[in-house]
Amino acid sequence: MGVRLMLFLVAALLLGVVLGTVAHAPLTFSVAVGAVIAVWLGVFALREHRGRDRGTSAH
Repeated sequence: MGVRLMLFLVAALLLGVVLGTVAHAPLTFSVAVGAVIAVWLGVFALREHRGRDRGTSAH
């Protein structure tokens, strides 16, 4: 549950920051940055999930 909460909080924070920036940025740039953030969060979640399966931290 801790990882999900952290991901939600990070996503909420980024959404607030990005919405202000996106208003002034081109659509293609916004989509590219959103994709990079989504991949980063996915990799982080996968590493956390695998680390938890082994009973150790992923760090």
